[in-house]
This record gives sequence, C-alpha cells and structure tokens, in this order.
Amino acid sequence: MNCEVLHNVDCTRLAVDSRFQGMEGRFVAAYYNFPHAGVVPGFFDGHPFVRWRHANLMHLFFRALRPVMKPGVGTVKVASNSRATGVRYSDIIGGALNSEFVHDETFPFLEWTLSKYRRSYGDRRDQTKRPEDGENYNAQRANSDMVYSFTYRPSGDTPAPPIISFPPTKDELYHSDEGRAGRLPPGHHARTKRVDELYDLFLSYVQGIHIG
Repeated sequence: MNCEVLHNVDCTRLAVDSRFQGMEGRFVAAYYNFPHAGVVPGFFDGHPFVRWRHANLMHLFFRALRPVMKPGVGTVKVASNSRATGVRYSDIIGGALNSEFVHDETFPFLEWTLSKYRRSYGDRRDQTKRPEDGENYNAQRANSDMVYSFTYRPSGDTPAPPIISFPPTKDELYHSDEGRAGRLPPGHHARTKRVDELYDLFLSYVQGIHIG
C-alpha cells in the first residue's frame, strides 16, 4: 500500500498543522474509531468535571475537517459504543450537524468492512489485554458498537461557531469533594497542588494542546 502515515496529529487543529497545507478540499474519507479525550485519574468519563472534553473533541473534530474535506463527496465515519458515557452519540451527531456534515446512516460496527479493528481501553491495560479478551468494558459490549456515517455538504454560508464547553473553575475544583484532590484535607498544600495540576491540564485542552 502506497501511503503516508503521520504521527502526533491533533484532529482538532488540522488547519494549523503545516503538514496539511495544500490539502484543502482533497479528503474524500475520514475515519475516527472510538474517539476519547483521555482519562483523568479520579473521574469517570461521564463526570461533569471532565465530560466537556469529550463533547468538545467531536465539535472541534468536525470543524477541523471542513477545510480538507471534498464538498458533496467527502464522507466521515465515526465509530463509538452506543452506551458510551464519554463521547456520546449526541456529541457525534451534534458536532457533525454544526459543521454541515449530513448524517447518512448509523449501522453496527460488526457489520462494517473494517470491523476487525481491535477495541482498546486507551490506557496501560492495553499492554497486556484488550476488552474482547473476556472482560466487559464498562458494560460496553462489541455488539453495541455503532458506526455513524456523514457526508460533507456545505451550504456556502458561514456556519455557526462550534459549540464549546468550558472546564470547571479552579474554585469549583478546590471546594469539591470529587476526584483525587477532593480526598485531601481542605487547606492542605497537597490539595492545592493537585487542584493546580488538574486546572492546568484542563486549560491545556481548552488551548488545543492535546491529541484527540
């Protein structure tokens, strides 16, 4: 297969990646299997302190694709579990609609030509096992994996800005009992340090310093 593989691509910032210069309107297909904004220790995916990252990932992903997709022809397929609590199907469909990608169909991942893709946890567990190795992945079984298919059909009008959610404030993080910082005593230096680290991490996502 004659192809070029690019590493460390931030799918939300293609327009500012010099490697994609000159590719405007050339993409006829884009695939994103099981998008996830990354684990934040101490929080489950659906927690409101961290779920905003997953929603933003989809809205910014589709917006970033606009310059490179071929209008009327370019298709996008995003695979995700229908029971996912991080990137939800509503994030995928809503992000696509907001950037003028028309939803064509949704079909089971196991019926897709590319269904041999191995599912993963997205963390260090992948070094020794995968979800299909006999363990249930947070009730997300393979038969609930779906593929959401879209076609880029721009109207020619300027689209509305992408819908972006913002992280909790540092004060909200500090006074919450949630996460690892919340288990530390109020007023303790360790709690303040943990909150500062978490807040800086969240700011990096807002500033686009992450790989989606």
